[in-house]
Amino acid sequence: MKFRPLHDRVVVKRLESDTKTKGGIIIPDTAKEKPQEGEVIAVGPGARDESGKVVALDVKAGDRILFGKWSGTEVKIEGEDFLIMKESDIMGVIEA
Repeated sequence: MKFRPLHDRVVVKRLESDTKTKGGIIIPDTAKEKPQEGEVIAVGPGARDESGKVVALDVKAGDRILFGKWSGTEVKIEGEDFLIMKESDIMGVIEA
């Protein structure tokens, strides 16, 4: 991907949710909620503090994260759907 976010922004690709429940019921596309889990694709260099020093981000490319339901801005880059959000919109990193 040839896109680099600025400041404390992060590019995230949503991870697909299950199409079946644990009981085996198939969920149609119209009833599905958008997943709140994603993979970090790219990160910006970081935000600046009051003294002008760059503060690096806590997340890195490849991290699996949880984010808020209405977080980020949906964009299409090279034909793929991504979210661009600030690091503060990320709730946490899912450890393997």
